[in-house]
Amino acid sequence: MAVRGLPRPHRFDVYVAAGGLLGGLLLAVLGLGTRPAKDPIVLLDGPWPVLAALGVMAGCEVLRRVAPRTALLAGTAAIVLDTCTQGSLVTVLMFTDLMYAAVLYGPLASARRIQWITGLLTVAGTLVPFAVWRAPETLLIGVVIGIVAYGPAATGWIVRNHRDAAEAARLRAEQTALLAEMDRAQAVTSERARMARELHDMVANHLSAIAIHSTAALSIDEPGTSRQALSVIRENSVEGLAEMRRLIGILRDGSEDHEPAAAPTLDGLAALVGGARANGLDVALHAEHGQVPAPVELAAYRIVQESLTNALKHAPPGRVTVALAQRDGVLDVRVRSPYGHRDGPRAPGSGAGLIGMRERAALLGGAFDAGPEGAHWTVRATFPLAEGEPA
Repeated sequence: MAVRGLPRPHRFDVYVAAGGLLGGLLLAVLGLGTRPAKDPIVLLDGPWPVLAALGVMAGCEVLRRVAPRTALLAGTAAIVLDTCTQGSLVTVLMFTDLMYAAVLYGPLASARRIQWITGLLTVAGTLVPFAVWRAPETLLIGVVIGIVAYGPAATGWIVRNHRDAAEAARLRAEQTALLAEMDRAQAVTSERARMARELHDMVANHLSAIAIHSTAALSIDEPGTSRQALSVIRENSVEGLAEMRRLIGILRDGSEDHEPAAAPTLDGLAALVGGARANGLDVALHAEHGQVPAPVELAAYRIVQESLTNALKHAPPGRVTVALAQRDGVLDVRVRSPYGHRDGPRAPGSGAGLIGMRERAALLGGAFDAGPEGAHWTVRATFPLAEGEPA
């Protein structure tokens, strides 16, 4: 049953402690100490003081990772006790491991202090005995302190720096992967929105005309009217299928062997207006513009197309005016259609067209507005013709 509040040691640390304890017992049985019993430094003669220091040091090894500072403090007391006995090489080796573990696994502030303290002890252990006894052999005291204390501490600090650097690199790699995934998701979302706008703008016009004229053909029982409506329905269905095939071809063929289909331009507005007239709209076109960037051309064309589609679906009879004007580095697109109650067949709307037009203008740094102005519904969009220039 585990005792609450006590850290659970790592299995590897238990193995290290058990191995050190068995090794120290073996040396004690063989009578192999680091100093003879007659050495003046030996204050506690006999095997039991050696084994006591060995046992304490082995217990500290169990805590080398879960409580490194506590293990080092207790291990320091044990190494002092071992110094007053005949000593054990295994006890010294385990103390060096405790010093290494305290720097590697302990808090950062403690690791820095241990490095400074062991370094100062090494310097003091080298200079003070030599200054007192003036014997070259006393320099070995500093060498021993450096090997037992400063060397393991410096090694632990180097390993800790490499470990922290590797962890920082791993975190940066994870953050980079996360940012890449976010960019990919954003790109997918943007592409889906773009595809939705293109699909809506290309097909909605033809399907709206088909819906309106099919409703008229069903509600008016006249052969001439039905034939005319069916002719318009067939024309719009053929054009809608062509537009759909064009979009599907762009999506399906990702190779660069085939040239992409040409995007609509402002030069095609006359044909677009002609198609709207064929569907029953009274449209007037006034276009005065010069050279326009391709993205602006496509956006302006699609906004006019969607505005005519909305007029076909919702506007009462009357003149629809399409006006394009270029001035002061800005292309102004304005479509005015009658606004009010409409008799006769209507096609349902979802509001996606207005959303798509607003998105097109925003993507190019332009402005968009749509709403009633008296007896007319006005759609207005402005596009900057120079990159970075506000609309």
